[in-house]
Amino acid sequence: MAMTKEFRAYVEDRLAAVVEIRSRAMFGGLGVFHNDMIFAVADDGVVYLKVDDSNRADFEAVGKEAFVPFDGAKPMGYYEIPDGLLENPEELKVWVDKAIHVAETAALKKPKKR
Repeated sequence: MAMTKEFRAYVEDRLAAVVEIRSRAMFGGLGVFHNDMIFAVADDGVVYLKVDDSNRADFEAVGKEAFVPFDGAKPMGYYEIPDGLLENPEELKVWVDKAIHVAETAALKKPKKR
């Protein structure tokens, strides 16, 4: 993953405008969290939101594909956001809320730590 300071600041600003976030550098890219659950990643100038069967069709309907962190890797459970979405806070909120729901659902399925 690769991330410029400017793109990181832009992504954080856009996402923080619609939901409380925290972020951290991850493998050269960016992980974005809400309530300690990761719901977005950014890499090489692209933002991806968490998906499962409940929202994957939304991304595929606009021609977006899964995040693949490097050549030969399996696709991850994140899809590229639609073009222009970061500039439309009302629509972004809808997509982000769905991604957060996916993250919450995934967290509920994980076994509890002892």
